[in-house]
Amino acid sequence: MTALQAQPPVTVSVFVQRCSATRLGATLARRLAGWKLDSWGIPYGTPLSEDVALLVAELAANAVLHGRVPGRDFELRLVCTYATGVVRVEVSDTHEDRPERSAVEQPDADADGGRGLLIVEAVALRWGVSDRLGPGKTVWAEAGPGAPGGSAPGPLDGGRPG
Repeated sequence: MTALQAQPPVTVSVFVQRCSATRLGATLARRLAGWKLDSWGIPYGTPLSEDVALLVAELAANAVLHGRVPGRDFELRLVCTYATGVVRVEVSDTHEDRPERSAVEQPDADADGGRGLLIVEAVALRWGVSDRLGPGKTVWAEAGPGAPGGSAPGPLDGGRPG
């Protein structure tokens, strides 16, 4: 009979959900992100949870407003790396247009919109755009220790997924 071996600890957790490319879908994505982080041991209302919720809200809103293709959903993906305390937010849509980092500039003071990527730039450790399998692109951002938005320093001590 073989001896039982201890399972290695969970070091990364991943959550993926498709949402309708509507305002309701964007709201659902933000709420699901908060719920999932709480289940991973990152409580509601903590700086990291707030940063991730803001990143999801902005990236999902952009996917709905600028990346929407009729009949296509957008995808939310969260990746939590426990050792570093970094949470990566990825929002994928099927529209070919890609936001340019050089286009992130201050909009007119009277403008109703145009601040989403400025907010992402201010809160995230880093962000970017990458290709995805199939049509479209993935816009991603990372939050964690040392983030400009104020996430607490240090790796995550909290619970692991259950």
